[in-house]
Amino acid sequence: MNRTMVTAVNTLGQLHKQVDLIGHNLANAETAGYKSREASFADLMAQQINNYSSAGSEVGRQSPLGIRQSPGARISQTAMLSKQGSLKTTGRPLDIAFTKENQYLKVRVQEDGTSQIRFTRNGELDIVNAGDQWVLATKDGHLVLDENDQVITFSGKVEEVKMIQPGTLEATMDNGQNIAFRLGVIALNKPQYLEQMGNTLLGLPDGADNNINQIYSDLNGARRQEISLQQGVLEASNVDIGKEMTDLMASQRSIQFQSRSITLADQMMGLVNGIR
Repeated sequence: MNRTMVTAVNTLGQLHKQVDLIGHNLANAETAGYKSREASFADLMAQQINNYSSAGSEVGRQSPLGIRQSPGARISQTAMLSKQGSLKTTGRPLDIAFTKENQYLKVRVQEDGTSQIRFTRNGELDIVNAGDQWVLATKDGHLVLDENDQVITFSGKVEEVKMIQPGTLEATMDNGQNIAFRLGVIALNKPQYLEQMGNTLLGLPDGADNNINQIYSDLNGARRQEISLQQGVLEASNVDIGKEMTDLMASQRSIQFQSRSITLADQMMGLVNGIR
């Protein structure tokens, strides 16, 4: 196949992935706690062509001899942007927002019949009935965990919730009893190690169990003073719609360019085949 076509086809596939990523960011522009992602490109493995040109024609050349041709570009990384999102006041007691970057709630989710711990900054919480007890859950139904990775439960109906310390909430039951509970909060040391598990969920990749302490730290004990939470507000996504639209137009132009390259290569091969 013509090298121009190979390069264009390889790059086109990666550009479409970038467009999908931009579309995902735009679709979650109004999702509380969502962190946008950005694609970075790199060349595919280049081929070295030794043309053995004469020494006289290479005077002043500083790059290595020969020609290096790459068959296109690929997405090398989709980096999560941890920048703090703006805060929206809701006045709802069960709405909480982190005011420091890289702090996350711990939640328990069900995936493929197994229970997994995930992390989220979406603080839109609710207390829902679970049979003979009540549980604290996210808007998406994921169970919120305490500092010991246990599901936060209540034996009766909750009348009021207020924050009494960083990361500590106090619930007033319908019988007048006050129950304090500590939210499970982590601080990410290496955010890029985590994988996107949903719109606002992050999780550890396979095989990362031995490096947990390097990837994140539990904010327990004396470190709970580092928790920065605000009640009655939600953190908006950090998606910059203007930037995303600009990137989208640039990607579409690149797609047009690569498509045009295929057309021109086809026309050139047609001319060659038509030579008599």
